[in-house]
Amino acid sequence: MYAVEVRDHIMVAHSLPGEVFGPAQRRHGATFIVDVAFLAESLGRDRTVVDIGRAAMLLREVLAPLSYADLDKALPGELTTTEYLCRLIFDRMAEAALGGRLGRGGQDLAAIRVTLHESHLARAWYEGPLGRG
Repeated sequence: MYAVEVRDHIMVAHSLPGEVFGPAQRRHGATFIVDVAFLAESLGRDRTVVDIGRAAMLLREVLAPLSYADLDKALPGELTTTEYLCRLIFDRMAEAALGGRLGRGGQDLAAIRVTLHESHLARAWYEGPLGRG
């Protein structure tokens, strides 16, 4: 399996209501490092998985509405856990990939993996299939 991965970051504020979240129930800030990997069984005609420059610009575009956002207001009613944010970003990246915004048709990709690093000690990811692989 081939992969290309790009990275960016977001700074957010949010709260996570529910006893299970302990002190994170209170409003707090978080800085997430965001990695998005594009996986393919084979290389395209130009010997790439995707255009790295387009992938980096697309990630920045997808993250822009979340960057410096109060997620309690930007995504009302959602429990914005790290895992939830992984899937949200995945869905937006997958839609763009399938729309041909990466220099290679998204249907040629096997999967996309979105990883959010909460700190140097903890991370979460969501990986899902895309196209035919």
